[in-house]
Amino acid sequence: MLKTIRNHPLILLLKNNKGNPRTLILMEPLWGIPFNLIAPFATIYMYVQGVTDIQIGIILSITMIVQVIFSFFGGIITDKLGRKVSTMIGDFFGWTLACLVWAVSNNFWLFLIAVLFNSIEQINHTAWICLLIEDGDEKDMLGMYTWIHIGGLVAVFFAPLAGFLIQGFSLVPVIRVLYLLFAATMFIKVILTYRYCDETRQGKIRMTETKSVSIREMLSEYKELIPRILKNKGVMKVVFINVIFRITTLISVTFFGLYITVRLGIPERYLAFFPILNAAVMLVFMVALQHKLESIKFRLPMWGGLLLFIASHVLLIFMPFGYLWLVAIYVFLLAVANAIVEPRRGALLQLYLETEERARMNALIVTFTIAFTIPFGYFTGLLSSIDRRLPFVMALILFIIAIIIVGRIKEPQVGET
Repeated sequence: MLKTIRNHPLILLLKNNKGNPRTLILMEPLWGIPFNLIAPFATIYMYVQGVTDIQIGIILSITMIVQVIFSFFGGIITDKLGRKVSTMIGDFFGWTLACLVWAVSNNFWLFLIAVLFNSIEQINHTAWICLLIEDGDEKDMLGMYTWIHIGGLVAVFFAPLAGFLIQGFSLVPVIRVLYLLFAATMFIKVILTYRYCDETRQGKIRMTETKSVSIREMLSEYKELIPRILKNKGVMKVVFINVIFRITTLISVTFFGLYITVRLGIPERYLAFFPILNAAVMLVFMVALQHKLESIKFRLPMWGGLLLFIASHVLLIFMPFGYLWLVAIYVFLLAVANAIVEPRRGALLQLYLETEERARMNALIVTFTIAFTIPFGYFTGLLSSIDRRLPFVMALILFIIAIIIVGRIKEPQVGET
């Protein structure tokens, strides 16, 4: 049994990818544990303190506008300061300081300030991905993205602690303490990144190349870089899929808790258990089955996952009042779908990108993705205020569109740029 575990493809991948990949994967629970303790209750934390559905939607839309700005400059910052320093900046300002503000928030304006700080994390998004994969092997891309998700999923099993604490005390004070814990763990993560991560080879090259280049000059280079992205049909198809998943994730994270508690009558104390079910199913799938699907590459598994997304949302939309076990089935279907699609979606994009321009291309793609998503923050809040089922109806339509796009994607070959 022990020998089987040691020889598992994911364990071998972690052994063979020393340095940044191993360090970043092992540190992921420092973000994942507090995030998953808070995530099921984050929207309700705002709602019970007087923030309305429409105000929640406004916060989301304003946040995305600011995220576009930070994403746009994220590639430039990552190239000039390096992947390591940029990651630390994103973690400190985007999470440590943001969580401190969330911990004291009690009105619309403070929640808005918190998410604006959190928008700085978009710099981290570009830098962290580069720090993770640039010194790795392309053939290990899917495995590394699988490990990223596993690292976050393991942390989900701590989520019941929040439910028990809320049941024993009350929601607002417990979430405030958890945000303070989140700020502390992210500060520790910043220190560990400084101590144990190294700048990548490509990062050192880009730091040298951009040292004497002004930000204005680097921005002017986008005139050539943006058309290269727009002309790359493979990249643009993945961008559209990313937009769809950003919108559907926004819907799920923001409105699922409200939907099942307010409309379906599920008690709040059960909210922390749904992420555990989701994590357990995804972990079993990723560890036991993910590597067995590698031989059929990307398109066919993604089709299967998208069909499961559609089935789960049909179930949720037509679900009758008070059926906890039906909500559990919805979460199960969603978990299998995410386990199939999410690692492939991330790996697919990186395999299409040019290695030399990965930082700025990643930054621009994140910028495009967020920009396309901006109107949906307010729009989903408006839909939810009319009928709490409507945001999930929109998600269902988007998944159908994603199936069509996936059907037009060409399978990437490892080693292609």
